[in-house]
Amino acid sequence: MSDKTFMARRETVERSWYVVDATDKPLGRLAVQIARVLMGKHKPVYTPHVDCGDFVIVVNAEKVKLTGRKREQSVVHHFSGYPGGLKTVTYGTLMQKKPEKLVEHVVKGMLPRNRLKMHLKLKVYAGPNHPHAAQKPVEFNF
Repeated sequence: MSDKTFMARRETVERSWYVVDATDKPLGRLAVQIARVLMGKHKPVYTPHVDCGDFVIVVNAEKVKLTGRKREQSVVHHFSGYPGGLKTVTYGTLMQKKPEKLVEHVVKGMLPRNRLKMHLKLKVYAGPNHPHAAQKPVEFNF
């Protein structure tokens, strides 16, 4: 038999744009679905070593739901590289100041650590407006 396994190529991958409304959705469950779309696992042509994912626009990041005590207990670390330069911020503080950074941080943590840089296809906005209307994004329902 000469059945060959299909492998997607970077040149042949077709990308779509999706809009996700984060209003009242649990952060972790939302991030899992966004990471699947960024990786391209929702497509039948998924190939692990090729970036076949789509672009995702997240709106209303300030209205995402944090369940349990994640607001007080979960933290984000940032290290400047200097001695004593470890900064720690709770999810609650980050939700008040920069909710889009929190969503980006959680989604990036669910993506594979490789050279494909899939997180660059994620666009997060705190409010309901976004500047990507020219790409004609489609509503993505989970």
